[in-house]
This record gives sequence, C-alpha cells and structure tokens, in this order.
Amino acid sequence: MARRSRRTDEQGSDDVADGRFELVEQDGGVLVRRDGRDQSFVDPADPTRLAFDYVRRLGDALDVLRPAGVPLRVVHVGGAGLTLPRYVAAMRPGSSQVVLEPDAELTDAVRRVLPLPARSGIRVRPVLGRPGLAELPPGRADVVVVDAFDDGEVPADLVSGPGLVAVATALAEDGLALLNLADAAPFRATRDALAAVRAVLPHVCVSAEPATLRGRRPGNLLVAGSRQPLPVELLRERARTGGSPYRVLDTSEASDTVGGGRVQADPVR
Repeated sequence: MARRSRRTDEQGSDDVADGRFELVEQDGGVLVRRDGRDQSFVDPADPTRLAFDYVRRLGDALDVLRPAGVPLRVVHVGGAGLTLPRYVAAMRPGSSQVVLEPDAELTDAVRRVLPLPARSGIRVRPVLGRPGLAELPPGRADVVVVDAFDDGEVPADLVSGPGLVAVATALAEDGLALLNLADAAPFRATRDALAAVRAVLPHVCVSAEPATLRGRRPGNLLVAGSRQPLPVELLRERARTGGSPYRVLDTSEASDTVGGGRVQADPVR
C-alpha cells in the first residue's frame, strides 16, 4: 500500500500527501496532484470556479448543450478531484452523474478533504473506464466525458475504435462525447482519436488554445462528437468572451487541421 502522511500548516490547513498523489491547499482551493502532475483544482466555496483552462472548456461544452439549469445524465471516465461533477451539480441541480475512477484511495482522500454536498447526485464507482462503460445500460448518458490519464497519456483502450464504440453505445441518440487529450504537434494522438470518434459520431469539433494549434507548445485538445449537429457557434461565442480565449474548429476545419488519423485497435494485453 502507498505510504501516506498528513500535515497541518500554521494556518491549520490539513493537506494530504501520498506516494502517488497529494492534495494541497492553494489559491483558496485544493490542488490534486497525481504522479507528480496537476490533476484537479477544487474551490470548496465555489464549485463553479474552473481554474484549469481545459476544464473551463469542458464546462463551456456542457453549458451550451442544453438550456441553463436543465439536469443532465453524465458519465465521467476519470475523477481525481471531481471538479467537473461538482460544477454540473451546481449549475444543473438534479443531474445524475456516474464517475468511473479506479483509484479508490484517491477518491477516499478527496471525499474526506473535499466532501460532496448532500444529494449531489454524484456516484463514484471504483472501476476502470472500459469495464465501467460496459456495465452501463445502452443510451444511459446525455454526456460521456473522457478525462482519464495514466502516466500523462489517455489510456489507449479509451481512444481506440472499440473504446469509442463503448462511449457511443452509452450515449443517448442526441448525446455528446467529450475527450480531453494532451498532445503536441504533429498531433498524432489527436488525429487517431478524432478518426475513432468520427467513425461512430460523425459530427465533431475540436477546441484548443491558439498556440497549441499553431504547434508552438503542447496543450489540451478537447474533441467533441455527437450523432447530431453540435452548437459550434455557441461554443465560439464562449471562446471569444471567456477569460482564456481559445479556438473552436468545426467538422471541416478539424479534418483539415488534425485529420488524417487512423482508427486504432485495442492494445494487446
């Protein structure tokens, strides 16, 4: 079992450290790090505060999917600090959310330091993404968010052809898949993931910071896919007016910029 320590600073804050993860008070909230990488930031006083730019983009995509306040059925593949589930619960009360997070120790630490509100509608299952998706009834979700990383990369079985079939199967007919990908030019991982998404969800868009799309620095690319047309113009309005501007590529632009990939098979075990 990983070794854990707890420490209290002079102001009485209670941080949690573990051989694999740590929860540290910072900037009025709690930063969750796993394997040396920043994973989540949670402001317990304001769950609508999304400090990471890519999480803000995920929030924007959820905000424009349905009218404000309408509950959603959301499946999150990857949990960490449960930042996005908390956001959905605050913005859309009554939403039903399932989080597939295999790291039960991390979940226990997060829920101890950052308890979920009563009747949040958030359930965390200690299971890997693909087995967890397979257990869901077909058409169960309005949204499936894939935001899971292993050693800095999205697990290959979540962005393979069969992985995207599992995501699409879990979605309602008008449902939305959101994939958070960490990548850099020439975007090989994003190209292959986009090909897998388009094979089952033909309407897509991609959002990223302009510097990332120009190949100047690595970053997070958010791929959205659906069987129905996406609200691209509403997303572009969010992109223009938000605190951290970003670009939104529609299906044609995404194909021109990060197309040309190949649908990958599941990795050999």
